[in-house]
Amino acid sequence: MTLLIDAAPVVALADREEPRRSAILELITSETGALVIPAPTAAEIDYLLGQRLGQSARRAFLRDLAAGRFIVAALDREDYATIIDIDARYADLALGLADCALVALAGRYRTTRILSFDERHLRAVAPLYGEAFTILPADS
Repeated sequence: MTLLIDAAPVVALADREEPRRSAILELITSETGALVIPAPTAAEIDYLLGQRLGQSARRAFLRDLAAGRFIVAALDREDYATIIDIDARYADLALGLADCALVALAGRYRTTRILSFDERHLRAVAPLYGEAFTILPADS
């Protein structure tokens, strides 16, 4: 089954001092389904890696993308319409494009599995299908 990936766990992978790094690495390397990063999240990862860990970390991520380690999912018109609906439904959470894209793409890929540290937002949001998100690594 597809695993949608948020920015913070990918940034954590690049940080050798991050305490959750080994758990994230284990999850990603043992995953049998597709590893999907929404396009807005890929841009966020690139920016955060460059700012926090430097250009070599940012370039390593770009090499991972070029090698096909992750699928970067572009958003289409229908996804943006879904994002608008999600954003309006959860306006009090101020989710933003990246979180709304995770929810919209989870609907497209028919998955409830998301790799994220953002439990506050993702536990409050209902998937487009299914009862609740499985948020990894917390739910593993």
